[in-house]
Amino acid sequence: MGLACHIAKIHSEASVEQNAWELKEYIEELYWGSGKRRVMLLGHSKGGVDAAAALSIYLNELRDKVAGLALVQSPYGGTPIASDILRQGQLADMETRRIMEFIICKLVKGDIRALEDLTYEKRKEFVQSHKLPDNIPIISFHSEASVAPAVMSTMSHIAHAELPWLPHMISSTEDAIARKVPVIVPVSAAMAVCALHLQLRYGEKSDGLVTCCDAEVPGSVVVRPDRKLDHSWMVYSSWNKDPTHEHDACEMCEALLTMLVELGTQV
Repeated sequence: MGLACHIAKIHSEASVEQNAWELKEYIEELYWGSGKRRVMLLGHSKGGVDAAAALSIYLNELRDKVAGLALVQSPYGGTPIASDILRQGQLADMETRRIMEFIICKLVKGDIRALEDLTYEKRKEFVQSHKLPDNIPIISFHSEASVAPAVMSTMSHIAHAELPWLPHMISSTEDAIARKVPVIVPVSAAMAVCALHLQLRYGEKSDGLVTCCDAEVPGSVVVRPDRKLDHSWMVYSSWNKDPTHEHDACEMCEALLTMLVELGTQV
């Protein structure tokens, strides 16, 4: 497409308002640094919420600098997972909240508000206070996770772990390859279980973390893939090296950006 791609290095576990400010600064840096070329935003999961927040909070500063916004599997309306974890008397209690605070604040050095900001109460309050512009094209992409029994036992390749160097056991030419061990975890299975839970508890279809209705920004162009894709697909699909594989996150992102360009010519 001839577009320059930049990745905003923000902390996904930071609060929405904190990330909105950092994105606003980054957008302005790109805009002025590129000779006033407008920026298209694409965010996955909470990243889409952060991008939308930057555009709505700093509308006056960014109105002429942003050409479009695509939210991919983003809980724009909130997510029942966050509400259930933090709401006393639901699936969790204060003990669960303390555990989540320890994980988010101590282990990943984040902010508990990152989770609080995705509850229905916080999202309703935010959306009512900060409106998105109506003259900038917006796309909402959401999907459904498969809850088929076969998926419940699926193991996903998510990373590589490197073992300590063992010079007496392997040769130098084999060293780099032999030290790499694939990390396999049941990500798809976990998403399937969560999707089934949300379907049974709330009667809503989801990608495992975000319900389809919560991922749709009012007034946006909605994209719904025919294939079953869970919330983790966007992150881990790049590990699949099969060239015939049908689901490619990079191609999907390029298609969404192409749509934004086409929609921009119609505004």
